[in-house]
Amino acid sequence: MPDPVSREGQHIDSLWTGFVIASFVVFGFVVGLILYAAIRFRRRNDDVPSQKPYNVPIEVLYTVTPIVVVAGLFGFSVATQLKVTKVSPPDQAIVVNVTGFQWGWRFEFPEQRKVVQGAGEVSPPTIEVPVDRRVHFVLRTEDVNHAFWVPQFLEKRDLIQGVDNTIEITPNRLGEYGGKCAEFCGLDHWRMPFTIRVVSQTDFDRWMRSP
Repeated sequence: MPDPVSREGQHIDSLWTGFVIASFVVFGFVVGLILYAAIRFRRRNDDVPSQKPYNVPIEVLYTVTPIVVVAGLFGFSVATQLKVTKVSPPDQAIVVNVTGFQWGWRFEFPEQRKVVQGAGEVSPPTIEVPVDRRVHFVLRTEDVNHAFWVPQFLEKRDLIQGVDNTIEITPNRLGEYGGKCAEFCGLDHWRMPFTIRVVSQTDFDRWMRSP
């Protein structure tokens, strides 16, 4: 899993870490029960073991335990999803309108009146966003379905005709991060890279003033 570079990505990373820990706990519990049964009830003589058809406490235990485990994982998943998909009002974030097309990207900063467009590997678009600021990506497509994906953000969202999907990212680490289309959209689907640079507020303001 890529190292997350946003607060939202860290929520997802924490969720997966919790899932992995829970899986090891369940695995250890099941293996422990198997070993206990194999040792405790191993055959010592020719006596016929109890033929009692049921054991209510044990049956309740192995019925309730999986329900509790699944309900807990579901609850943590929903809580994480609500945190990750929460979108701030437009006046509290930098809004970037992202348009995918065959085969490239257009990034528009409506408030700052800046547009960056590129296509293919020869001229892929590069944009800058400030560190520790909420960035609201509004995702649209001009033709077929595309998908906006920056692996280090740990989020991917589809661009669908007639639907304005959104991703809000709060990058917390300076750097340059590559993105791509993650939805097969035609012959040159693989030629849709883009780059997002996370910079200081000063550098972002300077970039906004550049032609």
